Amino acid sequence: MSPQVVRELVEAELERAGVEPASLRVLDVGAGNGMMGEELADLGVGHLAGVDIIPEAAMATERDRPGVYDEYFVLDLTDLDDTQRGEIAAHRLNCLLLVAALGFGDIPTAAFAAAHNLLETPAWLAFNIKEDFLDRDDDDTGFARLIRRMLADGIIERRSERRYQHRLSVAGDPLNYLAIVAVKRADVPQDWLAELDEGM
Repeated sequence: MSPQVVRELVEAELERAGVEPASLRVLDVGAGNGMMGEELADLGVGHLAGVDIIPEAAMATERDRPGVYDEYFVLDLTDLDDTQRGEIAAHRLNCLLLVAALGFGDIPTAAFAAAHNLLETPAWLAFNIKEDFLDRDDDDTGFARLIRRMLADGIIERRSERRYQHRLSVAGDPLNYLAIVAVKRADVPQDWLAELDEGM
């Protein structure tokens, strides 16, 4: 459900802005077995790189969706060496997609910030998150605080959002998520990254 919702929101925003999907050079963070990549390929993006920290994710993508990504990196975005950074930068990325459990520790806040800074400026961003997460003050990961700060300081500009039912809980209650499309206007400052390393 989430990959389709995020894809539809991105597609609508690109159309509104008069941007062709073929012009996008996408980094799909937390790419897993390629579900989001498949949606992006179907949308017609021009170039697609995936990244995941788990080697088995790359293996699953190769098994289930071979050829979806132009390149699939298995690495830790919070601990890139110069070679890895150069290899990713060579893709000249102008779009970042994260369709995963942001804010729950699956993808660290510092990894999101690092991926954001690998993009050219301006660039597109799209991600999803639990509906009430950005309004919470009990965010141990620092993700909600980082996003609020990025919005307030003009690091990103929110373009559109959509609330939707992600799935039902084991008790049968709806779990609502928020998909957001934004535009990168600047890098996350280096001092912010240091604070993230210390648990911002």
